[in-house]
Amino acid sequence: MKAKSSVTVVRPVTADRLTGLALGALGVLAFSMSLPATRVAVHQLDPWFVAFGRAVGAALLAWAYLGFTRAPRPTRSQWRRLSVVALGVVVGFPLFTSLALTTQPSAHGAVVIAVLPAVTAVFAVVRAGERPPPLFWAAAGGGLLAVLGFLAAGGAVRGALTAADLFLLVAVVLCGLGYAEGGALARELGGARTICWALLLSLPVTVAVTLVVAVNRLPHADAVTWSAFGYLTVVSMFLGFFAWYAGLARGGVARVGQVQLAQPVLTLLWSAVLLGETVSGASIMTSLGVLVCVVLTQYQRARVG
Repeated sequence: MKAKSSVTVVRPVTADRLTGLALGALGVLAFSMSLPATRVAVHQLDPWFVAFGRAVGAALLAWAYLGFTRAPRPTRSQWRRLSVVALGVVVGFPLFTSLALTTQPSAHGAVVIAVLPAVTAVFAVVRAGERPPPLFWAAAGGGLLAVLGFLAAGGAVRGALTAADLFLLVAVVLCGLGYAEGGALARELGGARTICWALLLSLPVTVAVTLVVAVNRLPHADAVTWSAFGYLTVVSMFLGFFAWYAGLARGGVARVGQVQLAQPVLTLLWSAVLLGETVSGASIMTSLGVLVCVVLTQYQRARVG
């Protein structure tokens, strides 16, 4: 019996992949300010209010968008998948990062968030049915090591594992799951409708928690804090996902997800600007190394036959 041969072919960089990368980069830019903005917000606001209140505000924007575009309702199967998206990115990530950043600076959070691209890629295999080749995993791992090495050298990694670190790890796992499921679902619903329906699906829970927290502790903060909360609501929880999920759907969850390798470095830069934290000059070299790794993840080789 003749053995089945396999041929390695190079996939060309298509217009969809380029568009997906551009949209993904825009999403990462939007999300890169999330940790610094959360750190500012939880300084004066209850972390549960920050996590769930921003989802309520974003859900109101989602309701207006879906009504304006007359979006058709998701199917029963799509509702089930939207519950996974909601668990990951509407509830899980905002809640656990808010809890963590009450005691840790955003630069510390960036250390743990650096593993998010790898987690997203794993869930892309499990939930989105993608099969990245070994070269992809090598490049992704190289980018992850570059970021972690930079952060460790900069002094962001200190001491033993704390409760805040555990919160961040849970946030990363849930976020990677929500990214992968949402990116796959966006191929059917579109990026904007995916996050909008997930926000509306979560609304009964997010409203209930927000009201309970607000009654027990009336929100009171200065203009800077409310501005940070507004950014989390409008950009991090709403507009950023328009670009992000559209990019994952067009360019592939695993491939475009690796653009997140640049997010920890960007987060440190925003932390320096917004919070006055010191950032090492080595960030430039690290950024270049991460960029090389991101580019390598885009030149995949697929086995056919």
